[in-house]
Amino acid sequence: MHHSHNKGKLSYLESPERRKEFSPEQLLNMIPVKETDSMLDFGAGTGYFSIPAAKRIKGKVYALDIDATMLEIINEKALEEQLSNIVSVQGSMEALCLPEGSIDIIIASLVLHEIQPLAPLLRQMKKVLKKEGYLICLELEPKRSSKKAPRITMEGMEQELKEAGFQITEKFFPTESLYMLIAQNTN
Repeated sequence: MHHSHNKGKLSYLESPERRKEFSPEQLLNMIPVKETDSMLDFGAGTGYFSIPAAKRIKGKVYALDIDATMLEIINEKALEEQLSNIVSVQGSMEALCLPEGSIDIIIASLVLHEIQPLAPLLRQMKKVLKKEGYLICLELEPKRSSKKAPRITMEGMEQELKEAGFQITEKFFPTESLYMLIAQNTN
């Protein structure tokens, strides 16, 4: 049972529709990525962002996911693409063991809505981010009609980020249903 659900998730995560809507390259073009940056892809999934990011930067890309099968896929892709700067880590934020202020950019795509409560995680993210580092949050705006899926509105997410001490620097709606917040670790 669990597996079939995962397959559906996988095919969506990798689907051409998803790329057409908003490609990882488009996202990376929107954020202030420097070649020397290090990045954390939180809830990396199949490496939708980790792989393109690792091609752009010389720093490390930490691909963090709870699901080991996802990380195997990322490792295979990294081998195929001959990328040596991807570090896959299984588990939650605690599994990372990164020193404070060591990461330039965190990408959290379609994952933060699953975490309750969110505040402690955001504080952990803020800790590992450098001063002036960025947290990029991509989420689906809840549909008025749908009560099933746990979703956070853009306003709700902004509030959470501000309370955790981030400053929102930019907001985008890459697609009708998708919002993107760029939050900076300013203090």
